[in-house]
Amino acid sequence: MTTTLSPPPATSRPARGGFGRVLRAEWTKFRTVRGWVLSTVGALVVTCLVGLLATAQSNGGGASELPVGPSGHAVNDAFYFVHQPLKGDGSITVSVSSLTGQVAASPTENKPGLAPWAKAGIIVKDSLEPGSSYAAMMVTGAHGVRMQYDYTHDKAGLPGAVSAEAPRWLRLERSGETLTGYQSTDGNAWTEVGSARLSGLSESPQVGLFVASPSATEDTGTGTGFNPAVATGTFGAPTLSGGWSGDAWQNRQVSDGAGTSGSYSQTTKGEAVRSDGGYRITGAGDIAPVVGGPAASGVRILSNFLVGAFAGLIMMVVVAAGYMTVEYRRGLIGVTFAASPSRGSVLVSKALVVGCAAFLAGTIAAAFMVPFGASRSLANGFPVLTVPSSTELRVIVGTGLLLAAASVFALAVGVILRRSAVTITVVVVSMVLPYLLATASVLPPSASDWLLKVTPAAGFGIQQTVTHYDQVVTVYSPMHGYFPLAPWAGFAVLCAYAAAAFVGALVLIRRRDA
Repeated sequence: MTTTLSPPPATSRPARGGFGRVLRAEWTKFRTVRGWVLSTVGALVVTCLVGLLATAQSNGGGASELPVGPSGHAVNDAFYFVHQPLKGDGSITVSVSSLTGQVAASPTENKPGLAPWAKAGIIVKDSLEPGSSYAAMMVTGAHGVRMQYDYTHDKAGLPGAVSAEAPRWLRLERSGETLTGYQSTDGNAWTEVGSARLSGLSESPQVGLFVASPSATEDTGTGTGFNPAVATGTFGAPTLSGGWSGDAWQNRQVSDGAGTSGSYSQTTKGEAVRSDGGYRITGAGDIAPVVGGPAASGVRILSNFLVGAFAGLIMMVVVAAGYMTVEYRRGLIGVTFAASPSRGSVLVSKALVVGCAAFLAGTIAAAFMVPFGASRSLANGFPVLTVPSSTELRVIVGTGLLLAAASVFALAVGVILRRSAVTITVVVVSMVLPYLLATASVLPPSASDWLLKVTPAAGFGIQQTVTHYDQVVTVYSPMHGYFPLAPWAGFAVLCAYAAAAFVGALVLIRRRDA
C-alpha cells in the first residue's frame, strides 16, 4: 500500500502574520531605501530652515512680550481710567450722554471721526496690571451698548448711538466673583445685559469710568489703512453703593497698547476733566485680544514660524509618490502582490508607514520651531502674539497631521496615475499652489478665500492661530494668518480629498493587473 503525503496548505504561513506581516514588510521596505529615509529627515530640516529664515529679520534690539489675558491670548489693555477701589460687593451707576472722536489726518493734525468700536463706560478691573481680568459696560461708536469681559467676550445691549437726547445709563453690580451688567434709557427701568464670573477676582478691584478708542480704518485705494484715533465721552456723576473706600478719584492712562497702529494721535492726549458734577474723559487704545493684521504691524504669530511646512510637505509628497510609483516603474509591484495577495492590505500598510513618517517629521519640526521661533523673534525686536497652550499643541500636532494627510493623498494619487512626476505635479498644483497664491495676496480676497475653502490647501488652516472677533477690526486675510474655515474644518477638507483618492486607489488596485 502506497501512502501519498499532501503538502501543507499554502495559506498556513501567511495566516500567522496577516496584516501585521504586511505592515512590517512595508516598513522594512521604507527604512531600507536610503533616499526615502533621507528625504523624510530632509522634510523636517527644510521646515525648520525656512522657518528660521523667516524669523531672521531684526527690528532693532529686543521686544517686550505682549500682555496675556486670563484665557492665554495676547491682549491690548490700554485705556484712560478714572477709578478708586471697591472693597467687597457693591455697584456703580453712571449716565453717558455723548461719545465723539478724532482721527489722525497727519502726524500733527486731527480730523473729526469716531472708530466704530470706540468705547466709553464703567469697568471693574482686577488690577492696573495689563492683562488682568475685567468686566465692563459701555457705549460704543457704532455698535450700541455692550457688555465685554476678559477681552474675548462680548454681549450686545441696546442698539443706537448715544447723544444728549438719547443718553444711556449703565450699571455694574459686583457679588463675589460675579459681575452683572445693566442698561437703561431713563435711569429708572433697568434691563440686564449679561453677567460674568471673574475667577480669582481680588477683594479690592479698581472700579470706575473709562474711555478707549482703537485705530480707525480708512480705505486707501490700495487696501485698508489704520489711523490712530481718540474718543471723548461725557459722563454724569457716578452713583456708588456698597463697600467703597471713599477715597478720591484717581485718573491715569493704563498701559500704552499694542497692535493698535499707534494709540494716540500727535495732537490729543488722554485726560479727565470735571464737568457739571460728572466727567468729560478722553482716551485711546483698546481692551481686546490682539489678532494680528495690519493694525498689529510688527507682531508675529505662530504660523510665521511654520512657513517652512509647505516646503517640508513638498518633500513628503515626493517620498509618498515614489513609495508607490517606483514599484510600477521597476516592475516590482507584481512581486509585492505575490508576497502579499491582499492588495488592499498592501495599500493600507503603505499609507500607515508613509503617513506616520510624515507625521513625525512635521510634528518634531513644529515642536522645535514654535518655541524657538518665538524666542528668536523677541530677541530680534518683534513681539509675539501669545495663544493658549491648547492652541500651541493643536498647531504642533496639526502640522504633523497636515504632512501625513498630504502624504496619504499623494500615495493614493500615485496608485491612480502610476507616474511619479505626474502625481507630484497634481498634488502640488492642487494643494501647495493655492496656498502660496492665497497667502501672497496676488488674488482678490474673495478668490483667496474660495481657494482655501474648496481645494486641499484648506488643510493649511490647521496651523492658524488668529481668531475672528467681531469686536476687533482688522484685515482678516490669509496673508495675515487668517483662514476662512476653522482649523479642524479646513483640515477636514484635505482629509476628504485624501479619503476620496484613497477609495479610488483601493478600487483600481484591485481591478487592474499588477
